[in-house]
Amino acid sequence: MSAQWRDDPAADDANDAGTLLTMTTAHLPAVMAIEVAAYAFPWSRGNFIDSLAAGYPARVLMDARGTMLGYFVAMGGVDEMHLLNITVADAAQSRGHARRMIATLIALCREQLAHELWLEVRESNARARRIYARLGFEQKGVRKGYYPAPLGRREDAVVMSLKVEAADALE
Repeated sequence: MSAQWRDDPAADDANDAGTLLTMTTAHLPAVMAIEVAAYAFPWSRGNFIDSLAAGYPARVLMDARGTMLGYFVAMGGVDEMHLLNITVADAAQSRGHARRMIATLIALCREQLAHELWLEVRESNARARRIYARLGFEQKGVRKGYYPAPLGRREDAVVMSLKVEAADALE
């Protein structure tokens, strides 16, 4: 997971919140346009197709005009969920869309009785790490050389997790 975050606490207003839909292959052209614009080392179309074929939870956030604002892909496990990719289109950043998608993912965790939500984030992405920490994620470790980096190098990933209260999952 290599999310891009802007450190702006602005929340969605009712007219700009967008609609979350289950990601399908029909969404992939717009997903890929956002993905390649956001990352030096983007996921491939095949990564998204494989995730959808495996039945991973994946959502797209669309505005009222049908423009894609962002998306996420996660992977369920035994008693846990793993956020694999979350991205907000550059033009839609700093409006609370990523926070909304994380809230949706937490709701999915509760539905599936997942007690913990895990993610990796580039060590150099201090802004995302601060936002995740504000949302309650805690650093659990480091994966050495996890991400590709320029000049054939590798960058470490910070592993973070968020406890999802079991009592909330049963309400």
